Amino acid sequence: MESSPLISAGLPIALFIIMIGIGMTLTVRDFRQVAVFPKGMIVGTVAQILLMPLIAFAIASMLGLSPAIAVGLVIIAACPGGTTSNLFVLLSRGNIALSIVLTVSASLITIVTLPLFTNYALQFYAGEGESITLPVGRTVGMLIGIVLFPVAVGMVFRSRAPELSRRAESAVSVFGGVVLALLVVGLVWGVRDQIWDLLRQAGPATLLLNLAGIFLGLLAGRATGLTQRESIAVAVELGIKNGTIALLVTLTLLESSAMSIPAAVYGVLMFPIGFLLAAYGRKIIPLTTIAQPIPETKAG
Repeated sequence: MESSPLISAGLPIALFIIMIGIGMTLTVRDFRQVAVFPKGMIVGTVAQILLMPLIAFAIASMLGLSPAIAVGLVIIAACPGGTTSNLFVLLSRGNIALSIVLTVSASLITIVTLPLFTNYALQFYAGEGESITLPVGRTVGMLIGIVLFPVAVGMVFRSRAPELSRRAESAVSVFGGVVLALLVVGLVWGVRDQIWDLLRQAGPATLLLNLAGIFLGLLAGRATGLTQRESIAVAVELGIKNGTIALLVTLTLLESSAMSIPAAVYGVLMFPIGFLLAAYGRKIIPLTTIAQPIPETKAG
């Protein structure tokens, strides 16, 4: 599984395309709205970048996870949201502009923070006897190439061909979901001999991480005075992760199928939970709220 061309070549290419799709959802207006009212972005980014990995460490310690599963859990927790999170925010009647900017800001920051959390987890759980480390320089360079650059390409494409970009957004989201599904199937097949033991370890941990992210987002939104739409957006961003980045790190850089299991399991669990969160958002946020002018437009 680790040396498969599908992983070593196909995964980076697929992620590049997915990140172009995220870039195509962005406009200058999105950044202006968040710049005028930055509280939601600050709360969501801090929770994604700092609090979620700390929660993963706590869950791993509480459940006594094996080193490989524990490291994999920290990696998926340290990942940003993806195109799927933007779709669930739309379904939840949350603040879509905030969701998109949170996805991009967290994606850019994790270029630096993801290697740091990963190496700390490797040292903490694997111990000094293990020589496995994540090459920081190579990781940063790879993430810049498949996160920062394609987002910029997508934004340029959106500015020059807005209608075509809007039509392409849904196709890119579907593509991302298909890629993740194929990777999960391939990963499960590659570790089929030990899959039940790995699922037994990773299942409860990833479920707890997913639920913790959602509750943290809702709680942080309430505690900091965010609107319901902003709180829902933050909760979705914390609960719906970009599993493709986690699989890229664990399979192509660390070359560990076992460490990839939490990302694969998380990628499956986040969909039904995401739909439940969407149903909750549609229950508490009236449709008339979406139709009303949002405060950000008044500042322009």
